[in-house]
Amino acid sequence: MLDFTIHTKVFFGENALDALRTINIKKAFVVTDPFMVQSGAINNLTDILDDLQVPYSIFHDIVPDPPIENVGDGVIAFLKADPDTVIALGGGSAIDAAKAISEFALKISGKSNAHCIAIPTTSGTGSEVTSFAVISDKQNNVKHPLVSDSLLPDIAILDPKLVITVPKIVTADTGMDVLTHAMEAYVSTKSNDFSDALAEKAIRLVCENLLCAYSDGTNLFAREKIHNASCIAGMAFNNTSLGLNHGLAHSLGAQFKIAHGRINAILLPHIIKFNAQVKDHDSETYNDAAIKYANISKMLNFPASNISEAVNSLVTAIIKLQKDMNMPTSLCEQGINKEDLNLFKKEIAKNALLDATTKTNPRTPTINEVLQIIEDIY
Repeated sequence: MLDFTIHTKVFFGENALDALRTINIKKAFVVTDPFMVQSGAINNLTDILDDLQVPYSIFHDIVPDPPIENVGDGVIAFLKADPDTVIALGGGSAIDAAKAISEFALKISGKSNAHCIAIPTTSGTGSEVTSFAVISDKQNNVKHPLVSDSLLPDIAILDPKLVITVPKIVTADTGMDVLTHAMEAYVSTKSNDFSDALAEKAIRLVCENLLCAYSDGTNLFAREKIHNASCIAGMAFNNTSLGLNHGLAHSLGAQFKIAHGRINAILLPHIIKFNAQVKDHDSETYNDAAIKYANISKMLNFPASNISEAVNSLVTAIIKLQKDMNMPTSLCEQGINKEDLNLFKKEIAKNALLDATTKTNPRTPTINEVLQIIEDIY
């Protein structure tokens, strides 16, 4: 028996932020990053809270890939504020941190719950609808995925106006993160008819709109579609988990401080080829992952006269998208030193195999196969 759950209520589209006016908030604890405050972007939120006469406090010390110490500081601030509602405003780091802060603070205080509202200002992680939060141990260069249904936000607000000013490089990185989420959910060992429908839609939205959003950040239509795709992909992988792509991305990203979406993008073509195990010519038998990747190619009208061609067409299209957005397609292009890679690659491979997301990869990798993938992406 399988199950599929969507816990979070989602408000989306232009002016979705006005949904805050319909929510009963008595006292808010806002978790965000310094840029949101310095740029004035936080005023989009606080103006509404002021208008509603809702008292609030702001914890704005969130840093990218929030470390355990950052979360600890947030817990102290949360306990001092004693809110009934936590509002996360920012990218995946702010939302992940807010979820972790709320989780730990409630356990310490013994209180039953504080409503969580997630307002993403990048289109990438899908954290606004997932039970995942990634926290970093920077001393040991390890990322720890926290997984619990109690981490699920109650409400997500997707307002495309909040992502119009996102820089090109961030648009590319986060957009490729969305594509990776959807691809991995689609071939996960826990995939099902419901998650497949969401993953397929997210993939189509990314492939049809990401380059437009990258080329013209003011294109509100493209921005909205990618923002929605991020959330839809989050719904998919929240039910299926992910795969080796994320397992390796967590490990490599923690070691070399590479943006999460960017390392996911570098890995994606290689992980597809590893999972599919197709040759350059047609064959009589294919594994399930190869067939599903081929289905994506057919859906997107890529050359797909047979399974092998379809998989290769998908890989080629992903690489082209990366290059069209001026993204690196290898660790070398990313500026990673080969000697440093050789020094840490065994540890990276071991951590990837231990990562919780790797467990649902459609093909079970060996340590030597992971090491080969690391060599291939250099």
